[in-house]
Amino acid sequence: MSRILVTGGAKGVGAAIVRALAAAGHDVDFTYRSSAEQAKALADEVDGDNPSSTIRALPLDLSDKQALDAFCEKAEDEGYFGLVHNAGQPYDSLAAMLVQDKAEAAMQVNFWAFTRLAKSLMRGMVRARAGRIVAIGSVAALRGNPGNAAYAASKGALISYAKTLAVETGKRGVTVNVIAPGFVDTDMMAPYAAYREKMEGQIPAGRFARPEEVAGLAAFLMSPPAAYITGTVLPIDGGLTAQMGVHR
Repeated sequence: MSRILVTGGAKGVGAAIVRALAAAGHDVDFTYRSSAEQAKALADEVDGDNPSSTIRALPLDLSDKQALDAFCEKAEDEGYFGLVHNAGQPYDSLAAMLVQDKAEAAMQVNFWAFTRLAKSLMRGMVRARAGRIVAIGSVAALRGNPGNAAYAASKGALISYAKTLAVETGKRGVTVNVIAPGFVDTDMMAPYAAYREKMEGQIPAGRFARPEEVAGLAAFLMSPPAAYITGTVLPIDGGLTAQMGVHR
């Protein structure tokens, strides 16, 4: 049985990914920053639903570089088969109003933490000649969206890094892919509740994604049939990036 690490796994899309991976028969470790009670409840729930899988909730603040380094040193010995970097930090600001410190904080969690984890975990994957790395990106990196400059840049960096890593590790049995969700029905969308109906009207599918739909793709990318998929960006956006954004 293979062990997979999921960052930001306590709630929302991350919790759905933890459930989907456990249901597929994997052992799952997931990190959380401040949602300790939710993390413990999720671990207990998933453990109970999947007695053949081992589920562990691990505290980790990805913005704390020293804590991340210490975590990665221990993780190197765990022999992880997979990594799903789901943790993300939003930062909304018009480009002209961007505050660098806040943009750097988002970049640390969204991008640099991923590179640090991938660097450590892929060593064992390369030795085993088997491994799966998935980053949860965003359609914001694929289409311009006012107010999203810093966040989109952090997710765009994920894509460029993942493609390069895929090329570097392709002959060693490691795949690296980015899932780019559109609008997903989670707490992260709560601030936009007043605009939801208008937003859904602009999505060809006419609705937001369900967390389970993103999780399903993450679980598939960890499965044997996905062994030849690498270096890709896979949008889950209800057709959002397929259409021109001009409405008559």
